[in-house]
Amino acid sequence: MGSDRSLSSLQCVRKVQAGTNRCIATSDSAGPLPRMVFRATLAALCNVLVRLRGSEPVTPHRTTPLRATVEAAFRTLRLLPLLLGIVPALAAQDASQVPVGVESGSLEKGTPGVDFAIDVERALRPSAPAVRTAERIRVDGHLDEGAWLQAPVIDRFIQSQPRTGFQATERTEVMILYDDEALYVGARLHESDRSRSTLLTLERDFPGASTRDSDIFAITLDTFLDRRNSFIFLVNPRGALRDGQTFDDSRNQDFAWRGAVEVETVQFDWGWTLEMAIPWSALRFDPTLDELSFGMNLLRRVRWKNEDSYWAPVDRHDPVHRMSRAGTLTGIQGVSGGRNVRLKPFAGAGHSAGAAVGEADLGGQWKAGGDLKVGLTPQLTLDLTLNTDFSQVEVDQQQVNLTRFSLFFPEQREFFVENSGSFTFGDVTERGYRTGSSLRQFTLFHSRRIGMTPAGQPLPILGGGRLSGRVGDTELGFLNMQTRSARGLPAENFAVARVRRPLGNAGDVGFLFVNRQPTGWDGAAGRDGAPGGDGVGTGPDGVDPGEAANRSFGVDANFRLLGNLIVNAYAAGVQDPQLSGDRFAGRVAAAWRDRMVNTSAFVRHVGHDFDPGVGFVRRPGVRHHYGTFGLHPRPGWALVQEVNPYVEFDYVTATGPRVTATGSGPDAVLGRSDLVTRNRKVGLDVEFSDGSELSLQADDRYEILDVPFRVSGGARVAPGRYRFREVGVGYESSRARAFSARVNVDGGGFFDGDRISTRFQGRWRPSAHLSVDGIVDHNRISLPEVGSFTADVVGTRIRYAHSTRLFASSFVQYNAAADEIVTSLRLNYIHAPLSDFYVTFTERRSREGVGPEERVLAIKLTRTLAL
Repeated sequence: MGSDRSLSSLQCVRKVQAGTNRCIATSDSAGPLPRMVFRATLAALCNVLVRLRGSEPVTPHRTTPLRATVEAAFRTLRLLPLLLGIVPALAAQDASQVPVGVESGSLEKGTPGVDFAIDVERALRPSAPAVRTAERIRVDGHLDEGAWLQAPVIDRFIQSQPRTGFQATERTEVMILYDDEALYVGARLHESDRSRSTLLTLERDFPGASTRDSDIFAITLDTFLDRRNSFIFLVNPRGALRDGQTFDDSRNQDFAWRGAVEVETVQFDWGWTLEMAIPWSALRFDPTLDELSFGMNLLRRVRWKNEDSYWAPVDRHDPVHRMSRAGTLTGIQGVSGGRNVRLKPFAGAGHSAGAAVGEADLGGQWKAGGDLKVGLTPQLTLDLTLNTDFSQVEVDQQQVNLTRFSLFFPEQREFFVENSGSFTFGDVTERGYRTGSSLRQFTLFHSRRIGMTPAGQPLPILGGGRLSGRVGDTELGFLNMQTRSARGLPAENFAVARVRRPLGNAGDVGFLFVNRQPTGWDGAAGRDGAPGGDGVGTGPDGVDPGEAANRSFGVDANFRLLGNLIVNAYAAGVQDPQLSGDRFAGRVAAAWRDRMVNTSAFVRHVGHDFDPGVGFVRRPGVRHHYGTFGLHPRPGWALVQEVNPYVEFDYVTATGPRVTATGSGPDAVLGRSDLVTRNRKVGLDVEFSDGSELSLQADDRYEILDVPFRVSGGARVAPGRYRFREVGVGYESSRARAFSARVNVDGGGFFDGDRISTRFQGRWRPSAHLSVDGIVDHNRISLPEVGSFTADVVGTRIRYAHSTRLFASSFVQYNAAADEIVTSLRLNYIHAPLSDFYVTFTERRSREGVGPEERVLAIKLTRTLAL
């Protein structure tokens, strides 16, 4: 024991590899405190690794060359925790050479040739006035009105990356004006090398591209000055606009929201200018105040330099909509939100054919309906929809499922995506934090359950409404939708209520209630797809609709403390006459993130019979323990911007009934055991100075299967206990270039067999008008019972933007497991603000079929009218 206590960190890691039963590392008492902390942390992690080296019985597996290679790679990669003690010292040594000022006023020129940085975490939050103008502003991008000369110039921008705290290398000048109709933003964005400006699209909302792929100017406005929520507007040098809303200090984003915003840009030899008008009717604020102050931040992104700079300084892991770190826009007086009433009618026609199309949907059809948006108060908006239509929405991207759990498909329909952040409840991902959770694990309200079958086929929606906004400090969200009977399913009503109350600047508490209830057969389709339902108010099997209702409810709380600590918790339950077991779920999570440390842990319980009718649960009947620890040193090396070594642990036990028999054959069942999944991961991510990224990871997995499951391709994995290891490497090139790609290669064990997966995503953008994306997902799997087989998905997407108003796209994908080819063509013309003309064509075809399984042609025209 005495000798163990004097081990170094390196010796500790070696003892872990050797399989010893105990390893304790201590640091020199004379060493600096940070080094002692890191060594102590490393020692604790080593001990966890030692104790988790289990001897659980596993299903025997073959030793193959692939497994031998993976085992060798795993032994090498699990040395990565050693970097937790080495890299921070290198980063600290480099950081000690940088002069740092602690206040925003300390950024001054010093000795010639020496740059000075500020501490972005402690820098004062800036403020700037908006100036009222009586002159009419013509939004043409030229900034030639005299009023722009009267506005104070905001020109002090601070880098968040690559050199956090230093002055921006490109000059940006921003002015803010306003009148009774709108808030006006003007900007001059200078460029030292105009030929390297990065433009990736002209299309609104940048579909298929990230805002990180392009030069960008952005403004966020926290109109209630609650330091939590914001409107965000992002513009590239060719005038393409992406706008949206953010909630809960960046926890949730809603980029389906659209405002009637005017924006124009003009490009010059020295850079580009921007002029934007944001109508007051598009924003929510309190007009009863004598003077309005908004939270505000401004972002300038120069992509070829991989440089982000902000008016209100933030660290590189914080986005522009982290409103708790924003500055303040002052001096707005005498404005109101106006009536804010918009009517958006639509008319459409289509033709459907194919073997998989229901009889009622075959042939030509036409449809008309519309949406109405009414600002009941400046803080509360009512949205109504009638004969809701989503024919313009692109088809889901095919996925390969190599797990025993259901796939999660994101919502893409505009009505449901808009204001979706108001209804979010579940395992929300915290931006900038590694939390091991996302809404793909659990969400109490998943709007794809409304108006869609489990297979993703559309169901007709009669209409509905949504009320969202706030009353005082309380945030409200109410949703009610009614579907028609079709495809053998009854008509249903969906009701959602969300209430959230902020607790000062510390966080919020909320409540969510969801009700799903059959309302009977409306005659459109009987049970099992038979036409001519009886029209009576009974659900399936004659059950009264009220007795067949599925109701879910939950309370949640989110806190941000000490600047870097977040704590989340929720408790949820389900009421359903068809469920009688454990119908509750709950989670408590905590995470800390600062410039160096990124660590989190949670405990989640999901009952065996927890089945929210309008939610998504990836894995019921488990109790999940999770923990991670990682570092983000910035060593200051010429080619490396940040290094991120980390470890993760998942320990999952069963909470529901288990099978009690034992055996070892392919049809055997298991003895009772609480443990069902254990995963230990060690990884290293490296971000390079040009924005490219490299990732390495190694997983040690232990799985218990009570029942068999089938992977894509139809192969069966038998019940049993399995222990296997995987390693993976991924590289993504800089997206500032015309051609960029991401390649991932993962391989190793796969239960009692082997797997190697290769995923390629390439993007070629020769100009802002044209982009070509391709994806190849190749999986080769070998199992004792079936031998080797593949599960592949191949797809390509072409987008063409003639201008910022006319776009076309095509998408072709092939799923080898389903032996199905899906083709989607789409034309979109924005003929007026928030008004579109669409032509879409979708076809699903089996390679062995004589004709298409489904073929749909649709035309749709919308027009937004301000009343």
